[in-house]
Amino acid sequence: MIAIASGAPRRLARAWLAVGLCALAGGGLLAILLVLARTPGIQDLLPLRDFFRAALIAHVDLTVAVWFMAFAAVMWSALGDARGDAAGRAAAALAAAGMLLMLLAPFFPAAQPLLNDYIPVLRHGVFYASLGLCGAGFGLALLRALATTWPRRPASEPLRLGAFLGAVAGTCAFAAFLWSWLTLPRAMDQAYFEALFWSGGHLLQYQHALLTVVAWLWCAGHLGAKPAVGARTLSLLFVLAALPVLAAPVIYIAWPAGEPQHVAAFARLMVWGHPAMAPLIVVALASLWQLRAVAHAAKSALYASFVLFAVGGVLGYLIRGANVVIPAHYHGAIVGVTLAFMGLAYVLLPQLGFRAVDGRLARLQPIIYGGGQLLHILGLAWSGGYGVQRKAAGAEQALSALPQQLGMALMGLGGLIAVIGGLLFVLLCLRAMWPRAG
Repeated sequence: MIAIASGAPRRLARAWLAVGLCALAGGGLLAILLVLARTPGIQDLLPLRDFFRAALIAHVDLTVAVWFMAFAAVMWSALGDARGDAAGRAAAALAAAGMLLMLLAPFFPAAQPLLNDYIPVLRHGVFYASLGLCGAGFGLALLRALATTWPRRPASEPLRLGAFLGAVAGTCAFAAFLWSWLTLPRAMDQAYFEALFWSGGHLLQYQHALLTVVAWLWCAGHLGAKPAVGARTLSLLFVLAALPVLAAPVIYIAWPAGEPQHVAAFARLMVWGHPAMAPLIVVALASLWQLRAVAHAAKSALYASFVLFAVGGVLGYLIRGANVVIPAHYHGAIVGVTLAFMGLAYVLLPQLGFRAVDGRLARLQPIIYGGGQLLHILGLAWSGGYGVQRKAAGAEQALSALPQQLGMALMGLGGLIAVIGGLLFVLLCLRAMWPRAG
């Protein structure tokens, strides 16, 4: 079992967990409006066309970009040493300020939504400020992670090595964002932001995937599962999974950001690079299989995480055209990561000095959230097979056929269930973190 050092590691992990939970809570509240805006029978009663896109952008950025990076910082803080305490506190404060501005940005009437991939943008000064603050905070957290999480004995500390390699992938992603920002001609339209975040967004997926496996193995070990392979082999598998990231600077040198060859190269990097993680995932699955008889909220989260991660991966190979199969694919992968982080949060709360989250409701929470998201994803995938387009709401969806309507109704039902499950996670964690009276 990994022990979290007292002092700066524990204090910073607590701060980053608070940032992540606030981002999830804000994104969950916005998700209620988003689901209603795409649900047949309800969508026509809500004049949310313009607000839908602005809220969608804030929801995606809060529940994916901010939540993932904040929980990554929880892991790096918990696994790292006490160096750079002041930098860590400054990073958390900057990210928290950016997160609050991001939550407010959709409510400014002049905010113009741009639904580009990875980090969608609102053309408004408040949103730009939120991105800048979050970027500064997370960038500082990554630099601190590189300095504090490198294991003294890499071959015998595979989880610390996996977390460090996740920080390497994240640093490469931020370097890609900066490289693109410095070299792309400024246009401030959707094509510009698509090119700006394209390569870095692809690289961030390596960070998230590596940290997901770290979370699976960390939770499994806490619950009593024995590693399926030795520490040295597991360390080598983490290195193998991270190797494709080294292709990023080669791509940048060969083709400038925004060029068709550059875009295609990073798309191929995902197709050809992620299979290198397959052996690591198989080892993690073998560890999860040992937990069949365990009753714990973290176990429920791990099993749900693996199912959603697998469904999202399969749907990625079924994408044909720009329809809602695409969000079905990435929702599966994203929710798989989120559930892994939820499970690890349940494990870490007592170690961070908070009360444990246990009981039947806690064990059901990942099932409610994961089950709702599975219905949401299957509804999107079904509707995409009948041509429903992505990034549309209300009448723009043109739900003329009964199969389209049924699929999107299933999407709406699953989405509402998932929102309930997600907010339940936040409430359970906040209740465990809330100081006791007296």
